[in-house]
Amino acid sequence: MSGETFLSLRGSIYRIFADEMRWFKVIALVVLAGSTGVVSAATTNALDWRVAENKVSADIKGWDVQTLLEHIATATGWQIFLEPETKEAISAKFKDRSPGDALRLLIPNLTAALVPETNAPSKLYVYKTSQQQATQRIASHTKRKSANPIANELIVKLKPGEKIDDLAKRLGAKVIGRIDGLNAYRLRFEDADATNSAREALAGDSSVESVDNNYAVMRPPEPQPLGVSSGPPMNLYPKAAASGDQIIIGLIDTAVQKEGNPNADFLLPGISVATSTAEATTQPRHGDSMFQTILQGMSLAENGDGGSRARVLAVDIYGGSDMTSTFEISAGIFRAVESGAKIINLSLGSSAETPFLKTLIESSSSQGVLFFGAAGNEPVTTPTYPAAYPDVIAVTALNRSGQIAPWANFGSFVDVGAPGSSIISFGNAAYMVTGTSASTAFASGAAAGFSQSTGKTGNGLQALVLQSLAIPGKK
Repeated sequence: MSGETFLSLRGSIYRIFADEMRWFKVIALVVLAGSTGVVSAATTNALDWRVAENKVSADIKGWDVQTLLEHIATATGWQIFLEPETKEAISAKFKDRSPGDALRLLIPNLTAALVPETNAPSKLYVYKTSQQQATQRIASHTKRKSANPIANELIVKLKPGEKIDDLAKRLGAKVIGRIDGLNAYRLRFEDADATNSAREALAGDSSVESVDNNYAVMRPPEPQPLGVSSGPPMNLYPKAAASGDQIIIGLIDTAVQKEGNPNADFLLPGISVATSTAEATTQPRHGDSMFQTILQGMSLAENGDGGSRARVLAVDIYGGSDMTSTFEISAGIFRAVESGAKIINLSLGSSAETPFLKTLIESSSSQGVLFFGAAGNEPVTTPTYPAAYPDVIAVTALNRSGQIAPWANFGSFVDVGAPGSSIISFGNAAYMVTGTSASTAFASGAAAGFSQSTGKTGNGLQALVLQSLAIPGKK
């Protein structure tokens, strides 16, 4: 690609925001009840948000709107987004009002819209002009929780030729997960004490290559309905290609549904490593939104007539559960790479750092596999894994000016940026997904488009991605 092509591509990437806004229409739901949180107060001003009672009292004079929203975020657990550069002096005094009444009294000159989320905190948008302009993430006063390992589980990798079943029986463990190609297993014990005893026994066992903790990883939130019949059109179609000529993107996520998804011809037969089965639904899952966002990235980056040799291999690591674990993530990666994926999309993450997953990614990377991971949806510098591993391209979200979005992770581990929202079509409706998950899927799709238009793979493709999706001003 020439320098001119890079500039053209960069302009296309940033124009995606304007394109999406023309399609954006939200039916905001002001449903101000049912959240969980804690009481918050200041020294000379007081905000008493009693979540369990659904009552709010306030005695405030001279707060700015951001200070107010920080206290509300801490009290309720809501994800709060404010229209940037909003200035409002807050003075109010009342007692035992409902949350809806309280917001109207606290910010009478602004609009507050609360949107319930599935399996995630509700989102409160506060704005003066329009909801889609409310993009500044308000941080709560609560500290980010460190990930704790699953107390009664271990991930055990045996040396080549060794068998797990007799070993598990001696340890009093159940084998609840297998990655046979790695000779790695997920073991469950009766309790934490039994787990610790087994760890000590395994440390001296000559058949064992490694022992690691297993960590739970929460399912990302589903896309939100927009109240319109479809999303923006996309000029992309699957070009016929022999299996060896396909560019395969491994989407490690929830199951992706063919029914309801436009462009479903880009999907290869899916794989599941989940412990339960995902039921069919008429609503898009997180994986559905990531699939379509990958295609959006491909359509902007490919340099041809819209025909693409890329295909998406969806690997279900959640099934019907709200949680997965680092073991299933590892199993999903292994199966995707085994099936020919050269690009792996990880629109997920936690604070858990695990040698087992890190080693697997290192090994796959050495085979020319490119990994993309979500940096996280908090305005912090704390590492998010697997994005922060050296062999993963960490993707954060950019706003419409090409800068890191105020609600996104901006740590030193972040490598590139991409749009932090995506509008998709599913069935006969449009939905929106927001977060570094979407940014990651966009970058993965762009990598596939680059690979087709330039023929680059592995390190060459990585260099191209790092250059073309670089964050302006970030070193």
